[in-house]
Amino acid sequence: MTDSAIVKRPTTLADGRELIYFDDVDTTLGPERSADARHLDPRPDTATMRQDVLTGEWISIASARQNRVFLPPADQDPLAPATPTNPSEVPSNYDVAVFENRSPSFGPRIGAEFDLDELDRVGLGRTLPSIGRCEVVCFSPEHEGSFGSQTRSRARTVIEAWADRTAALSALPGVQQVFPFENRGEAIGVTLLHPHGQIYSYPYVTPRTKRLLESIERFGPGLFESILEGERSSDRVVLSGEHWTAFVPFAARWPVEVHMLPHRHVPDFAATSDEERDELAGLYLTLLRGIDKLYDTPTPYIAAWHQAPVNVGRDDIRLMLQVTSPRRAENKLKYLAGSEAAMGAWIGDVTPEATAAFIREGIARV
Repeated sequence: MTDSAIVKRPTTLADGRELIYFDDVDTTLGPERSADARHLDPRPDTATMRQDVLTGEWISIASARQNRVFLPPADQDPLAPATPTNPSEVPSNYDVAVFENRSPSFGPRIGAEFDLDELDRVGLGRTLPSIGRCEVVCFSPEHEGSFGSQTRSRARTVIEAWADRTAALSALPGVQQVFPFENRGEAIGVTLLHPHGQIYSYPYVTPRTKRLLESIERFGPGLFESILEGERSSDRVVLSGEHWTAFVPFAARWPVEVHMLPHRHVPDFAATSDEERDELAGLYLTLLRGIDKLYDTPTPYIAAWHQAPVNVGRDDIRLMLQVTSPRRAENKLKYLAGSEAAMGAWIGDVTPEATAAFIREGIARV
C-alpha cells in the first residue's frame, strides 16, 4: 500500500544511475528538479564474489570502495543538495532522496538469478560476479543528523521510500534479498555525517538469514509469532503500540540491543499497511531518541531491517528491526575480540532485563 500524499519523483543522474525524490506530505518544495549537469567518469566494473571454502560464504571484493569520501566538511558533503561549489550526488533540494551508490558493493550489473543449490556448493577458487544493487537513502538535506533527528512526517516519508524500494529491488533480476539499514556514529565506521541509510540488494540469501531458516526448520512453523508472544509477556518490552512491539531479546548479544516486530505477519516493508507505517514512524523515532537519552552524547548504532528473502521463507520470516550498539558505558565500547570475533561465541556483559529497564528510562526522558 502507498500513501498517495507522499509524491515520488524519479529521474536519472549524469552517468545513468537512478535517483528518486520522495516529497513529504507537508513538503514546501515545488515539483521541479534540476538536471545533473556533471561530467562523470564511467561507473566501476561490477565486483567479483569469492567463496570462502571454510564456511561456504560469499565475499564481495569491491575495491572501488576504497576511495570513497571520508567525513567531509559541510561545504563538500556529497549527499547535500548541489551548489555551484559542491556538485554533489543530488542536483536539487529535497525531502528524501534515494539513488544508486556510485561505488557499490553489489552491482551495477544485474542479471539472471544464481541457482541457490549451486550457490551452496562448496569448492576451491569459486568466483561469481557481485550482481545486485546498492542504494543510498538520504533522510534529509541537512549535513548532520540521523533517522532519530527527523520529524514524524519525514520519518513517514523514509518508511514509504523503504517500502517502495523494497518492492522495486525485489523485482530486479538476480536479487535474492533486500536489506535496508542505517549506520550511525564514527564508532560504527560511518564516513559521512549526513543523515542517511543504505539498501543492499544481494544476489544470495545472506548467512544470517540462512541460519534463521535453519532455526525455523528445527523449531517449526510460527517462530516469530511465538517470539512475539513470549517477549510481550516479559519485562523486556521497551515500547509497544497497536501494530508494533519493541523489546530487548531474551538472548541479547550487545550492550544495547532492541528488536521490533509487527504484530501481524508481514515478510517485508512492501507488505506493510498505511496504518502500520504511520504508527512505525512515531514508535521508531521514540525508540531511537530514547537510546540517545541513555548518555549525554549520541549513541552509535546499527539499525538493521531484516526482511524475508525474495524467493524463500516468506511465509515464515517476519520483517524485523534489530538495533544494536557496542556502547557498554558512557566512555566504553564492547570490542569483538577472541571469542566473539574468532569463534562467533558471544558473552553478554549485562542481563537483557537490566538493559530493557535502562532503555525504558531513556525513552521516558524523550
